[in-house]
Amino acid sequence: MVGEVSADNEFQSREERAANRPVRQKVDEVTGKRQWKFTATDPGEAKAKRASFEVTLLADVQPVPTTSEALPGMRPVELEGLTAEPRVGGQGEFKYLTYVFRATGFKAAGSGSAGGAKSSRSSTSSSSDESKAA
Repeated sequence: MVGEVSADNEFQSREERAANRPVRQKVDEVTGKRQWKFTATDPGEAKAKRASFEVTLLADVQPVPTTSEALPGMRPVELEGLTAEPRVGGQGEFKYLTYVFRATGFKAAGSGSAGGAKSSRSSTSSSSDESKAA
């Protein structure tokens, strides 16, 4: 995880800002929970375009990471309820496959052993996406 978790706010036009309208946070249509976001990075990714990506967290209150910073501004995280939804990115003839990552929160620090986590990643495809969100 790079940086901090922040509110995922709806777009606000120039006129709305000039009228001092309050900023509204996005709400998930399916669950009715508020949306929060953070940037994750995969240092093992070869393509720079795919090395960093945004993860949306669905929770009533702002999720707080349970791990300490490994480097200033960066911390390893493990996510609960992670899903990866494929989408088409780009425009015109320059389209590519991209993913929308959603999770329900952070797992508690030390909730599983490193050896156990490795074996579970190889058994399911969604768990392999979980390792990329570190």
